[in-house]
Amino acid sequence: MIIRMTFTVAVAGASGYAGGEMLRLLAGHPQARIGTLTAHANAGTALGLHHPHLRSLADRVLEPTSAAALAGHDVVVLALPHGASGAIAAELAGTSTLLVDLGADHRLVDPADWQRYYGTPHAGTWTYGLPELVRADLGGTQRTVLAHTDRIAVPGCNVTAVTLGLQPGVAAGLLDTSDLVAVLAVGYSGAGKASKPHLMAAEGLGSAAPYAVGGTHRHIPEIAQNLRAAGAARVGISFTPVLVPMSRGILATVTARPAPGVELDTEQLRAAWSAAYADEPFVELLPAGQWPTTAMVAGANTALVQVAWDADAGRAVVVVAIDNLVKGTAGGALQSLNLALGLPETTGLTTEGLAP
Repeated sequence: MIIRMTFTVAVAGASGYAGGEMLRLLAGHPQARIGTLTAHANAGTALGLHHPHLRSLADRVLEPTSAAALAGHDVVVLALPHGASGAIAAELAGTSTLLVDLGADHRLVDPADWQRYYGTPHAGTWTYGLPELVRADLGGTQRTVLAHTDRIAVPGCNVTAVTLGLQPGVAAGLLDTSDLVAVLAVGYSGAGKASKPHLMAAEGLGSAAPYAVGGTHRHIPEIAQNLRAAGAARVGISFTPVLVPMSRGILATVTARPAPGVELDTEQLRAAWSAAYADEPFVELLPAGQWPTTAMVAGANTALVQVAWDADAGRAVVVVAIDNLVKGTAGGALQSLNLALGLPETTGLTTEGLAP
């Protein structure tokens, strides 16, 4: 897509965490001009009541979410609950607007996967918004596809962490993808902004709580879809996310057995991961012996990775840290958006974290 030196962007669902993070990044983008902001229950209120940290936009009044309010912008970002983006997107069909969906509606390729995990009719499949995704069928990465699209489906945050952690070993044929185990520590913003008892500070502080256990998490088919894109023939994964008392961040620990006939050690693993990410601006294999933490990536569009061989267990161990709201959502969306607009994909994004 070729677009003017500046572009206008509307954000639907601007009062939520994902919408707010998207606005924080867009406010620092040199070519973005922020237009209409919409919400559902919070329509008619000022954005500053919901995101008081966004000072340059605090006085903006949220409009009700409708296709009419969003129309006329170069870009529309849909930061809506799962199942809500499809209807709005259908009303905007036929326009030249670039649509970016931060929700799950357009991520999955197989309608049966959507029906099984979400229970509603599938809204269709858009271009997947993970530039670094290895595409075995293309002999490259997803960024080549993103450069020629006007519909972007942003990955799930947990999916981004697990995919970036595993795909170098999958693409290199080193890992048995039928026996994967992933346990993720996830910050509370990953659970959304809804007022629910288990999300209250009185319940969450000082406690770690697993959720969607036993193969029920909706990100499982998306992870499998990505690993198949990277070259996996069959994917079997035990996936367990755990809410931990931090506001943002994901620390994913993923283990895998070697592929049949493959003998591994840490040096071989590091060589494969280093080669895969050597030229990636936002994914980095840390030096040997240094392990990722969520503090390293807070506020940044980075994924920090470390890998090792556990000889006693006979498993490769990969640890990945991302900020679930940045690289896991809004930052990954902006990275993909930049590619679709023909801009350098790093525009408006930082690799510098906020620690401590």
